[in-house]
Amino acid sequence: MSFSQAVSGLNAAATNLDVIGNNIANTATTGFKASTASFADIFAGSSVGMGTKVSGVFQDFNDGTPTMTNRGLDVAISQAGFFRLQDSAGNTFYSRNGQFSLDANRTLINASSGMAVTGYPATGTPPTIQTGSNPEALSIPTTAIPGRASTEGSLQASLNSSYDVPEVTPFSPTDVDSYNDKTSMTAYDSLGNEHQVDLYFVKTGPNEWAVHPFDSSTGTESAVTNLSFTTSGQLSGTDNIAIDLGSLNGSADGQVMNLSLRGTIQQNTGSKSTFGNPMQDGYAMGEMTSYQINDDGTIAGNYSNGKSQVLGQIVLANFANVEGLQSQGDNVWSASAASGQELVGLAGTGNLGTLTGGALESSNVDMSKELVNMIVAQRNYQSNAQTIKTQDQILNTLVNLR
Repeated sequence: MSFSQAVSGLNAAATNLDVIGNNIANTATTGFKASTASFADIFAGSSVGMGTKVSGVFQDFNDGTPTMTNRGLDVAISQAGFFRLQDSAGNTFYSRNGQFSLDANRTLINASSGMAVTGYPATGTPPTIQTGSNPEALSIPTTAIPGRASTEGSLQASLNSSYDVPEVTPFSPTDVDSYNDKTSMTAYDSLGNEHQVDLYFVKTGPNEWAVHPFDSSTGTESAVTNLSFTTSGQLSGTDNIAIDLGSLNGSADGQVMNLSLRGTIQQNTGSKSTFGNPMQDGYAMGEMTSYQINDDGTIAGNYSNGKSQVLGQIVLANFANVEGLQSQGDNVWSASAASGQELVGLAGTGNLGTLTGGALESSNVDMSKELVNMIVAQRNYQSNAQTIKTQDQILNTLVNLR
């Protein structure tokens, strides 16, 4: 009388309950992938089987549901791909848990095990992503963004054609009777110093105007620019003004900002001339105020001067056989011969999935399914125990034969 079949069934059922229990325990684990136990029968050279065994435990790598967190360093993967991580010894691991944080050196790390998140760095001025380089640990420095001198700008105006030519000559920025209208804009020099540039518009005759630029921050006057308009009010000829920015607090001298007036018209506005919002490409120095991971994996820093710049880009990795990855705990996997080598790239390219910034991928455990599976595994365990009990009763009967 053999008890091996029932004992193997008890062991298999117990393992199945372990797998189910582990799934249920990790229902709230970010990026966790549910597992399923697989069984195989055992034969030992006879027509009667010797029971069952656990042939393997396989993970389900289907997506979990993305959950919005609105946290700047949270990011969720949809479809295929893994975050690529490195430990302090340089070993590479992979994870679906996009809950990241910063260490003391401001290196981007995963929250569960402190491994560095890898990707492409951003270098240069302005910074650009170095996609041709090898993935490396990414960081978010607190370095301020330096100021940039204004070199180009634009302004559209609607000048009032009904103005009379000013009676007071010559033009003086301190005499309001020597010009018709005035507008101002901000520009920046090589050190990020702010300059107030005043533009004085003087009508000099029918369809003719003169523009007097004046840097009131340094008292620097620029050359006068003459504007001509057609009889339909369209600007003809010169539409660019060269504005000299004076030296301020040690900034470079002789800086010029070219201001385009393209689109400026002359019409009877019925009142004063009107001016649109001026644009220019300079800015002051800015301190970092916040940062976030975008949907394309780029890490962007936001600064107090209203500017933002890229600091790096997270890469994803995929495998020919993801079920061949070896689980290492802490919600990470390592590559194996069965998984094949990593295929590294950017989110949304090739066979790699997409990212959602400010979100986390929930566990893909189906609680209702696991509870049903637990009932089935429990009944299986009880049935195998009942087999042992029945065999024990039969054996007892044989022993007691006279």
